[in-house]
Amino acid sequence: MAVVDVSEELKSLSSTMESIEAVLDLDKLRADIAVLEEQAAAPSLWDNPDEAQKITSKLSHLQAEVRKAEALRGRIDDLAVLFEMAEEEDDPDTRAEAESELAAVRKALDEMEVRTLLSGEYDAREALVNIRAEAGGVDAADFAEKLQRMYLRWAEQHGYKTEIYETSYAEEAGIKSTTFAVQVPYAYGTLSVEQGTHRLVRISPYDNQGRRQTSFAGVEVLPVVEQTDHIEIDESELRVDVYRSSGPGGQGVNTTDSAVRLTHLPTGIVVSCQNERSQIQNKATAMNVLQAKLLERRRQEEQAKMDALKGDGGNSWGNQMRSYVLHPYQMVKDLRTDFEVGNPEAVFNGELDGFLEAGIRWRKQREK
Repeated sequence: MAVVDVSEELKSLSSTMESIEAVLDLDKLRADIAVLEEQAAAPSLWDNPDEAQKITSKLSHLQAEVRKAEALRGRIDDLAVLFEMAEEEDDPDTRAEAESELAAVRKALDEMEVRTLLSGEYDAREALVNIRAEAGGVDAADFAEKLQRMYLRWAEQHGYKTEIYETSYAEEAGIKSTTFAVQVPYAYGTLSVEQGTHRLVRISPYDNQGRRQTSFAGVEVLPVVEQTDHIEIDESELRVDVYRSSGPGGQGVNTTDSAVRLTHLPTGIVVSCQNERSQIQNKATAMNVLQAKLLERRRQEEQAKMDALKGDGGNSWGNQMRSYVLHPYQMVKDLRTDFEVGNPEAVFNGELDGFLEAGIRWRKQREK
């Protein structure tokens, strides 16, 4: 790499970093951190554990954002010094180290740039993820469970807190459906590109004749509702059913009928929750999920109106969006972005960032 090329590359990286810093608005983030630190220091903070958790979680996230931006700016500045040392000393090892760091900084910058693309109305929210088995029988139920594990592993690898609200187990293997929360800012903006139908092609472990099977699972991603959303639900429009929670194989996990299923009569939306021991807590959580579904329904209706005005015909990019092929070859491919990897096992173990980044860039491009 010629010196002039390095110089131009460093200028380009610095310019990109300036754009990212402007979009992130680091001064505002620091001001928000100061306010949250004051709230977190209040003696009465943990009088309301839920509110305390939100404050400390948001504070931790914003502090991490600022630290990441500051560290990346420092690495870009240090790169110039590293390349100068390599030239002055004519040292191949130092030059190799500098070029390796240059590639690493470029990758980190690309990842941070993706975060600046999350500017939608609800993108900064936490997320509710609902997965359901679709066509494919027991293979679809098994696939739905693999997807649940995939997202939970992804969140775990990033240190994001999750909470499973409800899981309905299938009779033979896998799950019929599940709902869980990813409790970190920007979870909705990040994961919303996962919404749609996922397809699995493999030799079925449940087929006696070892035939190749295709199965499907649907993923729905919702923004967590906040007080400012004004989603009103009339109790007279609800049917409330209580039942006994069940685990894999139909075993009871509670000794009381504490699980709650809510049916919103005007829309037919059904949600349930069974993760808490208390029926009251389960109903409150189920109401939060129902509100999120109604908020998403409202967002989709507004989007459909905008699409109609733009002559878009209301076409959605949802539906079938990714294929996981385990036989006759190994590949996971996004059908919208064409991003693909040849290691399905790694994807099922939570290595999703490449797909998420490609999806976010693709969505932003479509919005232009």
